[in-house]
Amino acid sequence: MSSVTVRPLRSKKDEKIFIKFQWKPYEGNPYWVPPLLMDRRKLMDREHNPFYTHADAEFFLAERNGEVVGRIGAIINHNHNREHNENIGFFGFFECLDDQEVASSLFDEAVRWLKARGVTAVRGPASPSVNDEVGMLVEGFDRSPAILMAYNPPYYPRLVETYGFTKIKDLYSWGLHQDQVFTDKLVRVSEAATQRQGLVFRKFNMKDFDNEVKRIHELYSKGWIHNWGEVPLTDDEFNYMAKDLKAIVNPEFVIFVEVKGKPVGFALALPDYNIILKGNRRGWLIPAILRMIFLKKRIDDSRIIMLGVLPEYLNSGIGGVLFYEIARRITNTGIPRGEASWVLEDNVMMNRGAHMLKGELIKRHRLYQMEL
Repeated sequence: MSSVTVRPLRSKKDEKIFIKFQWKPYEGNPYWVPPLLMDRRKLMDREHNPFYTHADAEFFLAERNGEVVGRIGAIINHNHNREHNENIGFFGFFECLDDQEVASSLFDEAVRWLKARGVTAVRGPASPSVNDEVGMLVEGFDRSPAILMAYNPPYYPRLVETYGFTKIKDLYSWGLHQDQVFTDKLVRVSEAATQRQGLVFRKFNMKDFDNEVKRIHELYSKGWIHNWGEVPLTDDEFNYMAKDLKAIVNPEFVIFVEVKGKPVGFALALPDYNIILKGNRRGWLIPAILRMIFLKKRIDDSRIIMLGVLPEYLNSGIGGVLFYEIARRITNTGIPRGEASWVLEDNVMMNRGAHMLKGELIKRHRLYQMEL
């Protein structure tokens, strides 16, 4: 008989225990970046996070002899199932000691909860969706995660695969450096394409924040709609995300590309604040803010989070020029490196663009699935 018991959260105290347990598996890990406690609460907030207006979720703690030894979330994203004509559930928020009995007990409970609600397969990790932290790190454990990317101990894939999950898709992270990116050929080709197609690049206008966000949302909804696993964000979700990013976004790192005055694509990058947040060991907000103010000059890396063009421009070469342009603007601010993440393993155009910029595949995250 298993010595592990798994139960749902019953109180705010349980929620705090659930969040703080994330620190346990990473004791002594020099690469892990502690999250902000506030951010963890917002991801789980079923009352205020607009994701949960179209999703059901339950969160579980695993205990052995009165000690918390693991946690997991079970999620049904109804918008995903409608968008992709599927009937699947997700697991997320998975954290566990290196113990297969604990991991299996957690997955048993999540699968039981999802199966009782009629799903036919389980996919993950997604915490809570592909628009948040997604994928399990399977390569690149000796590098800290870029901002808003997931990190996990090397033993997590073994726990998941031993239970019976198998790979369904890999997500790539490409490392870029100014010393390799800006070849003479790339500069000539990009500048020629810009002139030939009459491309105009402009940065995000913070004084027109709400309207600029609407423009990005419209482009995002049209440009990402055909990506595997992608789910259009509702207006409330997109505004919720934009409000979170407003405090840390650099308008130089958000650019539109226009053709004859019409926005046809955009790119979004962020300075990699994880570099200075790594020292915020307790995840408290005020020390994090102070670090972001006074240690900002230490940031020498960035993350390209979104980049794309409207479907009718996919074969125009504009995407490649946009890739070059955002890289150029990042380096002009004094940041020599960037990570383009994440990119679907079978996204030919984006991976080709990363190769064009002499990118190095530095990390790989994996989405798993198990049929029920």
